[in-house]
Amino acid sequence: MPALKKTALTVLSAALLSVCVVGPGVAADKDKDKDKQPKPPAQMSKVGGARLGAVGTQVNLGPGTPVLPKDLTARSWIVADAENGQVLASHNAHWRLPPASTLKMLFADTVLPALQPRSMTHTVTERELADVGAGSSLVGLKEDHSYTVHDLWLGVFLRSGNDAVHVLSSMYGGIDATVAAMQRHAEELQALDTTVVSPDGYDAPAQVSSAYDLTLFARSGLQKADFREYCATATAEFPGEQKKGKKRESFEIQNTNRLITGDIGVDPYQGIAGVKNGYTTHAGNTFTGVAERNGKVLLVTVMNPSSDVSHAVYKEAAGLLDWGFAASGRVAPVGELVPPKSAEVGTGTGKGAQPTGEDAAPGDGTSTEAASAHPAGGSRGAWTALSVAGGLLLVLAGGIFLVNRRWPLPDLVRRLPRR
Repeated sequence: MPALKKTALTVLSAALLSVCVVGPGVAADKDKDKDKQPKPPAQMSKVGGARLGAVGTQVNLGPGTPVLPKDLTARSWIVADAENGQVLASHNAHWRLPPASTLKMLFADTVLPALQPRSMTHTVTERELADVGAGSSLVGLKEDHSYTVHDLWLGVFLRSGNDAVHVLSSMYGGIDATVAAMQRHAEELQALDTTVVSPDGYDAPAQVSSAYDLTLFARSGLQKADFREYCATATAEFPGEQKKGKKRESFEIQNTNRLITGDIGVDPYQGIAGVKNGYTTHAGNTFTGVAERNGKVLLVTVMNPSSDVSHAVYKEAAGLLDWGFAASGRVAPVGELVPPKSAEVGTGTGKGAQPTGEDAAPGDGTSTEAASAHPAGGSRGAWTALSVAGGLLLVLAGGIFLVNRRWPLPDLVRRLPRR
């Protein structure tokens, strides 16, 4: 056999052998990586219905109903009717996961009513910005500069600014007081998967929420006109740095919610009206959105989809919304978004009551530390008065929640780009 031909056969044999040996190894490595992915606990909260506490996808598909989108990778997701509270489908809805900046929905729902009027101004101090976490998303606040409450909320909702969260928390009574108030409000909303450690959603040990709870936060926040306005705003002018001897200029900020503003590979979603997106290394991408189409209003939450697909959190959320609008009225719900505890006052137990016994999730209940906290540097009496006032507002809000579940979405929704 000629030497050249012999060499060629040797090389070809080696190549074929490498394919046979390496190919299965690569597949095995992928399987191992899949096995290493976190898995939901076998026992999860059953708030809203037993099926919402079950592992895996929960949906009632019947003849003629559309199938769920293919290739959903999120660890947890939920699609619900924002008005009647019916959960159309879910996947590990009560899995407690890091929420990232979607926790800012709870922050806003808790703090926004207390800081009025919106025209109130505040001068930022160095101390208020000192504890903002490294690598945080920022709107660009400057110490010794004044901003209105309206400016600060635009910074929270559009730029997900942790600097704005810290300043608003300081105005509310301090970080500790804000965290305690957020925890109490979460429990009032029956969002019992949530443990609040930082008001901005920045990664912190033990800070968790769930797709179910984040959806409750969005639904509660959307009862408030200011919340609806801020979460639907696409762009806004924000005060810039004041330079000596010159007029203070402003700069444009854009909402980081890509279903509102669009991006390369992501179109603005028809009828979108907010609510909030988030990302941290630990949490991955998280997103809660609300959209209206043909008189139907849906909420969707997606937590930690695959990082291998660009903008996966938005694509999966859009796909689930499309499915929800197509399936609404054609699928039986798998659970419900429960009303706040105050909406159940005087009714005994019932669907919205806090679960007990086997229906209770591990660790559910009121946080002793949260209940006893009060603003640092402020008087306990002043905080008690604020808490009592807040409690009365919650009771009133609970009554409104039952009477007026259909809320108007902002006119801005009608002016957003269409797909």
